[in-house]
Amino acid sequence: MEETEIKLPKAWESFLAQQDFLPVIVKSIERIHDSTWSMKPNRHNHFEVVYMKRGLSVFRVGEQNVVLEPNDMIMIKPYQQHKFTVKSDKSCEFIVLSFLFEDTKGKNISDTSLDDFIEFVNTDQSGAFIHLKLSRKNEIIAVLENILRERERNLMWGDLMAHLLILELFVLISRTLKNEWEQNVKSRSLKIKELLRAAKEYIENNYSKDLTLSDIAKYIFLSESYFAHTFKNEFGISPKSYLLKVRVDASKELLSSTDMKISDIALSVGFSSQQRYNDIFRKYMNMTPLKYRKMEKQRKLNK
Repeated sequence: MEETEIKLPKAWESFLAQQDFLPVIVKSIERIHDSTWSMKPNRHNHFEVVYMKRGLSVFRVGEQNVVLEPNDMIMIKPYQQHKFTVKSDKSCEFIVLSFLFEDTKGKNISDTSLDDFIEFVNTDQSGAFIHLKLSRKNEIIAVLENILRERERNLMWGDLMAHLLILELFVLISRTLKNEWEQNVKSRSLKIKELLRAAKEYIENNYSKDLTLSDIAKYIFLSESYFAHTFKNEFGISPKSYLLKVRVDASKELLSSTDMKISDIALSVGFSSQQRYNDIFRKYMNMTPLKYRKMEKQRKLNK
């Protein structure tokens, strides 16, 4: 009896026709190894994803060692030399998924992946591998296990299902990497805010000294240019202008509450000369220090 040809649904045929390269699984395995197991360094032309289910291991990729604990995942890019060593006292359980991208027409292998995937995975910034720490219920784990089950069952349209699952895997990995990057940015942003607040406090406590932009930047371990830029973004005023404002505000208190000479006040709040002080005070207050002192005395008399 002649077998009936099984046709793909039209929507799937259309999807496949639009793809220049599709992911092809080289191997998918679930293994348990003990500490006696060893592996020689190797390299290959495909991506390799290893998810650690149980135990402890070390991956050496190039010259870097990466410790994999339960729910850790590493993705090694093609042509990277790597070696896997079990470090658990008993055993190590893990999933390995290897894949590459194949031309749907000429069956040529591509060293690149889908555009959205390339953005986070195939860049110089991510290096030879990507290391992710996943939660136990992460969707990436579920997709990896679905790929294993689908390959084992060998059902109709299994290859297409594997393509779709790998595409889903790419989306989830890309999202995870993007979220991780955003969290790092937020974390760094919070740290920078703390440093800038410390710089502001440092200015307020040391304005009377011969303080320079370099001194303040060094105090919080930032470069002068980066410090000046981020300080202005955070507080709406440059650190130099803020220092001058703090000095002027401090001098206003002395002008209104003491009989100190203006030249002495200028030096006591950190200005190098009375002339410099007069110029800056006029810029901020639209009047001279002397006029401000007279105005404040008159205001107190009128109370």
